[in-house]
Amino acid sequence: MVAKTFFGFEELLANELKNLGGERVTIGNRMVSFYGDTGFMYKANLCLRTALKILKPIAEKKVLNTDKLYDFIKSIDWSDYLDAKDTFAVYATVNSDHFNHSKYVALKTKDAIVDQFRDRTGERPNVDTEHPDLRIQINISKDICTVSLDSSGESLHQRGYRTATNIAPINEVLAAGLLLHSGWKGQCDFLDPMCGSGTLLIEAAMIACNIPANINRKEFAFEKWLDWDMDLYEKIEEVSLKKVRDCNVKIEGFDKAPSAVQKAIDNVKNANISEFISVKRQDFFESVKETEGALHMVFNPPYGERLEIDMQNFYGRIGDTLKKEYANTESWFITSDLEALKYVGLRPSRKIKVFNAKLEARLVNYKMYAGSKRTKFQKK
Repeated sequence: MVAKTFFGFEELLANELKNLGGERVTIGNRMVSFYGDTGFMYKANLCLRTALKILKPIAEKKVLNTDKLYDFIKSIDWSDYLDAKDTFAVYATVNSDHFNHSKYVALKTKDAIVDQFRDRTGERPNVDTEHPDLRIQINISKDICTVSLDSSGESLHQRGYRTATNIAPINEVLAAGLLLHSGWKGQCDFLDPMCGSGTLLIEAAMIACNIPANINRKEFAFEKWLDWDMDLYEKIEEVSLKKVRDCNVKIEGFDKAPSAVQKAIDNVKNANISEFISVKRQDFFESVKETEGALHMVFNPPYGERLEIDMQNFYGRIGDTLKKEYANTESWFITSDLEALKYVGLRPSRKIKVFNAKLEARLVNYKMYAGSKRTKFQKK
């Protein structure tokens, strides 16, 4: 199988797959391949935090033109996956000198499937791009065509808990990946000082409590497959929920906008984790550290892409607030404004290249020591 992900998250996803019990885990470009049975496919969809989709390849062949593509698709026994009364949709990606248009590849695939059913039964399945019974993914790379079934359906970032969003919400898979990159495991108190609609808070709590990432999701595509095993899925869900642990640290979010605070509270409630997260109206720049011990901070400040701000002043105040008020804090934030980082006035310990949608960004880390950094290293 293949799990798709964002750039820079491949290693995180590979580790998740290994921890879940995936076999022969191999890292690729924005994807990780692995082996597992049907139950593992269910578990991967339910539990993986950094996967966008889980694809199950069913056939692969060298094809050099549309006639060969048609013949290859028609050679697959589609009655194993689809009834004539079912609906299906075809999605294609093409990186080949032999094929120019992904939509034309999808159309030829559709024709081959429909013609096979019509020749055999006189009936044909219909295409439904909105809510099909079977999603088929065609990938042509150079001259190799891979046919896969999409076991996830809608992207796995659609967790099912977020009903209210702000002007610039962060993708749930991106949020989970940033948290994992930051080393967050639930080891100390956590703060998102610009929490918006609460996505980072919710993902942080789900990691800390080991709650399956997609437990709140309405459905997966595999639930409409001919071989859907509800009893097996329910058993996997039950076993996964038994591994949930108590969260003994404080997870808190600030936002200065009352509307954002309310949206965050609503989404936290939707995720069924209100007991672990508190959200309040607070301007980060007027805040002080409330935790006595270590604090882990991850946030997504405005970039100036969709929210107008004075970058120099804003990022300067981030640095000042961290320096003056947040000693003994492991602070991380993401930004696509690489120039703005100069105004923070602190030297980052790490910079990790990531993408937020199509924007190249950096996840940066500032370690705010208790006392000066110099005295920390002088003590023996």
